[in-house]
Formats: sequence, structure tokens, C-alpha cells
Amino acid sequence: MFGTKCVNMDLLGMLLSVLLVSGASADCSKTPELIITAPKKMEALSGSCLMIPCNFSGKSGETFNSRGSIYGVWIKNDSRFGLNSNNVIFNSSRTINKYPMKITGNLRQTNCTTEFSNLTLTHTDTYYFRIETEGFKATAACDLVQISVKDSAPRPVVQIPGDVKEKDSVTITCSALTPCPHSPPKLTWTLQQEPHTNIERNTDGTFTAKIQETVTLTDSHDGLNISCWATYPVNGGRDVRTAETRETLRVSYAPKDTSASISPSAWVSAGTWVNLSCSSRARPPVSSFTWFESSQHGATTVSEGAVYSLNATQGGVYYCVAANALGNQTSPRIQLLVGGGTQQGALVGGIIGAVVLICVVVAVWWLKSKHQSPQTQFPQSPKIQLLNNLRQQKKKLFITERSTSPD
Repeated sequence: MFGTKCVNMDLLGMLLSVLLVSGASADCSKTPELIITAPKKMEALSGSCLMIPCNFSGKSGETFNSRGSIYGVWIKNDSRFGLNSNNVIFNSSRTINKYPMKITGNLRQTNCTTEFSNLTLTHTDTYYFRIETEGFKATAACDLVQISVKDSAPRPVVQIPGDVKEKDSVTITCSALTPCPHSPPKLTWTLQQEPHTNIERNTDGTFTAKIQETVTLTDSHDGLNISCWATYPVNGGRDVRTAETRETLRVSYAPKDTSASISPSAWVSAGTWVNLSCSSRARPPVSSFTWFESSQHGATTVSEGAVYSLNATQGGVYYCVAANALGNQTSPRIQLLVGGGTQQGALVGGIIGAVVLICVVVAVWWLKSKHQSPQTQFPQSPKIQLLNNLRQQKKKLFITERSTSPD
């Protein structure tokens, strides 16, 4: 019995020690004595600073605008102020502190905004704020601030309105976190050169760098890659770190570049099977293709679908219409020529015969001109021609005399 009592007493002591050491985590179901309004999670870049927007209030209408002293304290890792003095990393009552922090807000106006400079990866931790006056001391144990410090710059965010279509006027935005408003990032992108960066204050007191451009959309913007870069100065401006984001713009548009074609040829003999093909580009894709035959009496619908197959018995003029939810577009007209097999062969033969005849005539003329007599090719002078005539006459006279002389 005695042993059992000893065991129970030991167990009770252990439970009490656990409760005391744990500080009995703050009971946040009850109204805490100190409440702060600050972001629950914040990201920062090593080598830069972090502005922590902060406001506080005490329960029961506690005021802090008296003439007495008032101090702000930051504790890391554990909200219990007196448990481990090493966790107290900043106290505005001291001139030297463990962490490079500075309360820039006016504590008498319940503003505990704090600047955390020269950040390193080791500063990643959970932080709690405490206020101390002559008559009031409390820690905001239920309002922690989780700070994450990274070596890499945070990626910017490109915002494109959804469900956009051609002719819409839209504003495209690139924004980046600005943990340190004194050293904001420089934003650049592919939409324009040297854009003006605006620094905007968010509702929670943090800051955002932003650039934007208003664009009237056309089908050429569909598939456009938009890249945005955020360049952060670090280490007092001696170095920079850059992060990039790329987004693709999607624009809906009615059919464009609609065209029609004939296969195997636009000139075929009667009875040949031909395919009329219609093509177009659109977003969303073309939902319907309609084929029409045009005549002097108007247009007649002849087929539905991208390809119209027909047995050619006579010629005709055709065109197609491509359509989607945003509109439609008509192709240029194409003409199908159909001829009989015998007539077509005769026509081709006649053309070939005419070409051959022309070639023969040209060849004969060339040969004839090449073999003309020298007299024809080289005209004689009057003197030489006179001598030749005298020789001819003398020759004729000699022949005449011989023929008339007696034997």
C-alpha cells in the first residue's frame, strides 16, 4: 500500500513538472492578455531585410499612451519569457541585442512594426512579441510569426485574366513579394522595356512590387510566352539575386486562314474520284466544316466535314465555311474542271501535233538558209558582175559559132 502511494506521488510530481516546464502552452481558448495583428507566415531573403507589420492590444481596454516607460520584446522559439533568457533576441530597453532588429512603430500608439535586417538562414524560426510597461507585462503567446529565410529569391507571379478572347482589352500583371520595402526588387518582362515598378501596400501591412501592361488581344497573342524577372539587391546592394516566372497566354479566336484544296488535281477526267479538303485554325478548334457549290442560281450546301469526296461527272465551283463558338470564316473559291477521256486525249494530241509541225517548219527553214549559193549569200560588186556577164555572152557566142560551122 505504501509502495503504491509512493508511485502515485512520483507520477503526480512528473505531471506537475511537465506542466510547469511546458509553460503549459498558452490556453488560446481564453482571451489572452496581449494580442498582436501581424502576418502568421513571412518569407525573407538572406542578405536583405524584413519588415514585420505589427499592431497590438491588451485585454480589458489596457492603454499604453501614459508617460511611463514602454518596451517591446521579441522572443524566438518559445513564448515563455522567463524560461530561457537566450530566447530573448531583442528588447528595446537595451542598446545591444542578439539580433539586428529595430522597432520602427510607435509603441504608445500600439504599433509594434519591426525591421529585421542582415538576415541569414539561421534566423528562420518562430517569433513572439511581448510588451512591458510599469503596470503591464504580457506576451502574445497565441500570435506567433513564422519567419522563413531563404538564399533563393522568391519567384514573381504573372497574372493573366482567364477566358480571354480576341479584341478583349486585358491588363497583365507581374508582381513580386517585397519583404524589405527599403530595397525593393526590380521587375522586368518581355511585354515592354524598362517598365515602371510600383510598390503597393497590402491590407496586412506587407508590400508588393508590381508592373502591368494593358493589351488589346488578337489571335497572334495566342501561345505568347510572357517571362518576368524579379531582381533583388542583397548585401547592401553589392549583389543581386534574380528569379524568373514564365506564363503562356491563351487567346480564343474565330477561324482564321481558312482554305480549300482539290486532290489529286483541279482538272480531271469524268468519273474520277476527287477529295475537296478544308483547313483552318481556331481556338477553340473548328467545330464544323460546311461545303457549298456555287452557281449562277446561288450557293447550295453539298456536304459537312473537313473532306468532301465526290465522283466528278461535271465541273463546278466550290468553297467551304469553318466555324466555332466565336464565329466563322469562308474560304476562297476553287474550281473543278472535268473533261471526257477521248476529247481530252484528242485535245492533247492536237496540241502535240501543232508543236511538232512548228518544229519541222523551223528546221527546214534553217537547213535551207544554211545551204544557199555563195552568190546569194555574198552579193558581187557591179564590176565583177559585168565581167561575169561578158564571159557568159562570149561563151554563148563560141558555142553558137561551133554549132553553125560546116563539118
